[in-house]
Amino acid sequence: MPKCPRCEKEVYFAEKVTSLGKDWHRPCLRCEKCNKTLTSGGHAEHDGKPYCNHPCYAALFGPKGFGRGGAESHTFK
Repeated sequence: MPKCPRCEKEVYFAEKVTSLGKDWHRPCLRCEKCNKTLTSGGHAEHDGKPYCNHPCYAALFGPKGFGRGGAESHTFK
């Protein structure tokens, strides 16, 4: 039985969501930065961790500077 990468509990077929090559519980597939629940395939990945496309991934790992990447109003420190 596969284990969820977030909570380390077993993932049963009825509750499984597959993303990043792993099986997750639906509530466990969340953005690493803002904790927003993500859909399978509707997010970005960095170092094996899921991030929402906007604003988190764009602000953390996208191009920097005004008007680049569509995340100019979001900056994380």
